[in-house]
Amino acid sequence: MPNVWPISLFQEITSSEWDEYLLWLFLPIIIVFVVPIFLVLFIYGCVIFLHIYGLRHQIREAYHTSYWNGARVAITSFWDAVGYVWHGYELHGIENVPDSGSALFIYYHGCLPLDVYYVIAKLILHKNRSLHCVGDKFIFKIPGWSAICKMFSITAGTVEECTNQLREGNLMCIAPGGVREALFSDPNVYDMLWGKRLGFARVVINSRAPVIPMFTENCRESFRTPVWGRSFFRWVYEKTKMPLCPIYGGFPVKMITHLGKPMTFDYDHVTPEEVRKQIKREVRALIRQHQRLPGSIIRGIAQRFRSSKTRQRDVLPEQIELLNRNGQSNGATTQEETQAVTSDAST
Repeated sequence: MPNVWPISLFQEITSSEWDEYLLWLFLPIIIVFVVPIFLVLFIYGCVIFLHIYGLRHQIREAYHTSYWNGARVAITSFWDAVGYVWHGYELHGIENVPDSGSALFIYYHGCLPLDVYYVIAKLILHKNRSLHCVGDKFIFKIPGWSAICKMFSITAGTVEECTNQLREGNLMCIAPGGVREALFSDPNVYDMLWGKRLGFARVVINSRAPVIPMFTENCRESFRTPVWGRSFFRWVYEKTKMPLCPIYGGFPVKMITHLGKPMTFDYDHVTPEEVRKQIKREVRALIRQHQRLPGSIIRGIAQRFRSSKTRQRDVLPEQIELLNRNGQSNGATTQEETQAVTSDAST
């Protein structure tokens, strides 16, 4: 039997030397690229900590009233910090939210509802009010999500349940477009895929709650669905109601949520179709007033470094041109909306 131990020893030595050689070879690359990443993450971690620390009084007060309320405020403080750091998040029109009593937020659904999380955080931290949300049934089937859905009052939202929540004086938000709008709306035009849904309109009539239209700038630029295969995934969704379309993104675009003036109706004489038409027109007006089209991820990131006056001056001329084109093609643009945008551009 031949003696193989010298060969094994040689292989062990050369393998060790080779690993050491590779380590010294790639060590400069690791230092140059990895260390700055950890440094940036550490800095942003400090920013998030300081932002949450600034809200420590609200967190401490919440824990005194209820354990779950304290947990809710702590989580929303984290979300508020993430929105501040990653998206430069702003909420405009919070004065339109009543300090007490009910209101129904109707909003355009982005690819992921990050803006809704940020709005929930702002309302809890600055208005001491919870925003009840209507979510798609599939989220209640995800393991581990039931607890957080219960904590933040997320429900599947039948007409009767939503009506009762609003009659009790709560705030609630509904996206009539739902998952279909989230996954398949075109970021070039931010089209509203509401279909013939009337449930939310019946909730408005039954509860007699004021409606607050809501839209978030660049909500479709932060996360997107790929263009390739969209028709196939749309077909799968329509057949199975399963949101299997892939999502990519996490881009740090500027996000600003705009809350419109509260809308009321002649509840005894208005029809669900009329309520849907009026609310849809108001949400569309917010989109045309505040979103530069076609949507652009690069432009959304650049808005983080530009003043609000510059953004408005750049956006509105392009919106007016789009209004003039679409007004003849689909008849969706009303004369009042065009005049409103034009008057904003002249100020």
